[in-house]
Amino acid sequence: MPRPARPAPGLPSRQQILDFIASSETPADKREIARAFGLHGQEKITLKALLKDMADEGLIDSAPGRAFHKMGGVPKVTVLRVVDVSDGGQAFAVPESWHADQPPPRLRVVERGRKGGAFAVGDRMLARTEEAGQGWVAHPMKRLARGEEMILGVLHKEGDRLWLKPVDKREKRELQVSDAGEAQAGDLVLAEKAGRPPRIMARVTEKLGQPFEPRSFSLIAIHKFGIPDHFAEETIQEAERMARQPLGDGREDLRHLPIVAIDPADARDHDDAVWAAPDEDPANPGGYKAVVAIADVSFYVRPGSDLDREARRRGNSVYFPDRVVPMLPETLSADICSLKEGADRAALACHLTIAADGTLRAWRFSRAIVRIAANIAYEDAQAAIDGRGDVVLKAVPPELLEDALRPLWAAWALLAKARDKREPLDLDLPERRVMLDEKGRILSVAPRERLDAHRLIEDYMIAANVAAAKALEAKKAQVMYRVHEAPSREKLVALKDYLETFDISFALGQVIRPATFNRIIEKVGDVDFRPQIMEQILRSQTQAYYAPVNPGHFGLSLGSYAHFTSPIRRYSDLLVHRSLVGAYRLEPAIEQTRLAPADAADLTAVGQSISAAERRAMEAERETIDRYVAAFMATKVGELVETRITGVKSFGFFATVEGLGGDGLVPVSTLGAERFRYDEAAQALEGEESGDRYVRGMMLTLRLVEADPIGGSLRFELAEGANHLPMRGGPRRDRMKMGRRGRPSNIRHNGKRR
Repeated sequence: MPRPARPAPGLPSRQQILDFIASSETPADKREIARAFGLHGQEKITLKALLKDMADEGLIDSAPGRAFHKMGGVPKVTVLRVVDVSDGGQAFAVPESWHADQPPPRLRVVERGRKGGAFAVGDRMLARTEEAGQGWVAHPMKRLARGEEMILGVLHKEGDRLWLKPVDKREKRELQVSDAGEAQAGDLVLAEKAGRPPRIMARVTEKLGQPFEPRSFSLIAIHKFGIPDHFAEETIQEAERMARQPLGDGREDLRHLPIVAIDPADARDHDDAVWAAPDEDPANPGGYKAVVAIADVSFYVRPGSDLDREARRRGNSVYFPDRVVPMLPETLSADICSLKEGADRAALACHLTIAADGTLRAWRFSRAIVRIAANIAYEDAQAAIDGRGDVVLKAVPPELLEDALRPLWAAWALLAKARDKREPLDLDLPERRVMLDEKGRILSVAPRERLDAHRLIEDYMIAANVAAAKALEAKKAQVMYRVHEAPSREKLVALKDYLETFDISFALGQVIRPATFNRIIEKVGDVDFRPQIMEQILRSQTQAYYAPVNPGHFGLSLGSYAHFTSPIRRYSDLLVHRSLVGAYRLEPAIEQTRLAPADAADLTAVGQSISAAERRAMEAERETIDRYVAAFMATKVGELVETRITGVKSFGFFATVEGLGGDGLVPVSTLGAERFRYDEAAQALEGEESGDRYVRGMMLTLRLVEADPIGGSLRFELAEGANHLPMRGGPRRDRMKMGRRGRPSNIRHNGKRR
């Protein structure tokens, strides 16, 4: 260890200590520092206090055993966070706690007995570190749960103490706050746990704002699920640089076609646009030609670039009622890659030949230049087709209606014919839509209207996705399939047991196809519990995922299916585009934009990563909608609402507001003075004395007693005085008569109760 020049008598200065520690090859302990500066007796005691002050000031850090290193070095044992995973699965991490002026070092994670792939971006670990060659290496000792890092919650005050109430419903315990920083009671904050059991406290690390502001609801989900919502400056700069690229030579010019983009009215990114016309080829009588033009994102996001790594890390865009967390910087997602009316755009075009029976006779792909004739909202396109003259004059000019929309609808009639013959799973469950005003306040929460215009675009997109998968298979090229496997036997058994409670038979020995479930829905007819049957069928399905192997897509009843139509917001589609570019030698910049060999060799790991990102986004979006629903219902506490029982447990049942959503609990303790028995097979609670039954699917009028926007939860009680419900401690009243196995016997087939 180098020995410094002898300083002036007395304690060394802070800078002298920093210089000595920085020149040391290993962390230096107090004894070595004292020896180096010739300190004795009381000077050593004073040195100990000085070192502690320097550590508190963030000038130095301490390794185990109280050896010190300059802040900017890496402790021998520390907590690391994975920030990148290479194409081959090699993970790189940075210290979680870092206060130095220079950027934190990247450590290569080396796992004994593994070749890589065990860690994903965002994972945390306790690791032993060492310098190796030109860099640092981390040897994992223990994997740490992501939730151990930060707690998202709301501060409240009791007496003279602040407490943190976690947002996550799974966090049952509130924590006393040891350090609130600038946050105050009522603030939404991020905090970390501090202290040791049993005295665990919370230290606030970031103040996020007011929790009951609607715009905070999506922020809660972003932080809770660890969704990346900021781009590094170098990534933004790369996006701006790529956006200035010329479109390149060799593109097919499709600007003469009246291609239109039909999207939600508030859409900011427009991935896709469509065109159709009767096929003049006599070999295809009654058929149509169609073009599905998709933004050529692969031209701007090159394999191995910062943009590419960030897009893969995010996996997909995440959509909330008040904001979008995009997969790509807005320079690309909302501008140069967005197919906007009147602007020349780079597109990857899928050319389809549709037969009179709706089957695809042929397809080809080209890199093209398109100029979108119009961006049309779903509602406007539907109104124009339905003959609403005011819409035609304002949003859809008459010539666009005749030249673009009518041919699209005519060709779609053929695609719909083929779809009906294929009999995909038909679960028409409503999607909730949150409407906000300009200040982010909730105007309404209601089911999203389902129009033919929505179905039309869906069927064109499905046709293009099928064509992309089959085109790549024809070249024996790599395909990132969208996989949806058939339900497992365990889920089918559970579905059979559930259907029996409604006297609906379901044979397990039959060949299960999507049409099997469609027949069940048809048999149920238009009754009150039809949505509940569809919900249970949906729950019996497997989770779709991405993989380079092809078990097929059960729900769509398709043998080959790959996502191709949304590369602005899904990384899977970008991979399919790159594979098409390479397989079919699509100009321009083939070699720079094709699927990289490393990606082709590692599609399984990439598929697992983006599938996990998709599930994360779905959970975040669903929880945020629940918070908006709870906030909307908070103004209705004390009122009676129509609900449907969605789940039954031994401790009570869950009900959702009819037509709105948002689950709330009715505790079994509030159902009456008698004891209730839980029938797991029938998903029912039954009173031992009265025989009153509460069964999944049952309609009830309940009183809303609590709406928690932060947790996204509701709580109900039985409607006092309702004539079909038992009241705790009160007289027994007439109740809804239940048929065998809990099905209401007073349900008409038109869905209305007597």
